[in-house]
Amino acid sequence: MHFHSYMHSFASDLSHLFSIGGLVSLFTLTILEIILGIDNIIFISIAVDKLPREKQSKARTIGLLLALVVRTVLLFFVGYIAGLKEPFFYVLDYGISGKGLILLGGGLFLLVKTWQEIQEHIHGDDDEIGPGKKGKSTFQAIIIQIIIIDFVFSFDSILAAVGLSGVVLIMVSAVVISMLLMILFSGLVADFINKNPGIKMIALCFLLVIGGILIAEAILDIYNTSLPHEQHMELNKNYAYIALAFAMLIEFFNIKERKVKRSKDFKQED
Repeated sequence: MHFHSYMHSFASDLSHLFSIGGLVSLFTLTILEIILGIDNIIFISIAVDKLPREKQSKARTIGLLLALVVRTVLLFFVGYIAGLKEPFFYVLDYGISGKGLILLGGGLFLLVKTWQEIQEHIHGDDDEIGPGKKGKSTFQAIIIQIIIIDFVFSFDSILAAVGLSGVVLIMVSAVVISMLLMILFSGLVADFINKNPGIKMIALCFLLVIGGILIAEAILDIYNTSLPHEQHMELNKNYAYIALAFAMLIEFFNIKERKVKRSKDFKQED
């Protein structure tokens, strides 16, 4: 009986996926998943740069495949995730939910790790370690860091997916397509970030902002439990992405300016 109802549900999801509305939902959700995955890709790109060159591509692919697995598994437990929004316990009038604890822990982890990376970037620890560098960062340690961040960032991704589409097959398809595209282009993104010190610093500062936003969301989640549902406040993260795009645009102009100056200097020397 359960098997027949599952097959009926799957067939219904499949027909919905290949309808015009379903394909529009799939396209919209895939774009949204890619946007939400930007911070994930930036973190992974910077984290794997600590590994020897020959292991970086493998670690990046494993990291993104793990993100894909985590998000797909979480989609099938979407009812449980929705339950994590409810308070586990109360401190005075404020409820502490599972979602709030995950966001708080993830935000703190991201802030600490990113601050360490910024300090290394400023003081040039990488150069001191030399070509065989990065001995203090093992392959397993990097993968564990990526799993933690995948899990935290997946919450945003899953909650956004549920908000846009209630059809599990569409949500899973969007997550799979977006993650495969990210795996395909992650090497280019990583090389670009790590070859340009200015871009890398902007990316690190962006991760600091995202860590702060996760902590702010956790605090807001706790505060909202003391208010009626219609008065709940949401944090708009679009400003962070706009600021990132603006900073990147400025740095692109700086890179272009440096290239033009170098070519002029080269011609003058000739």
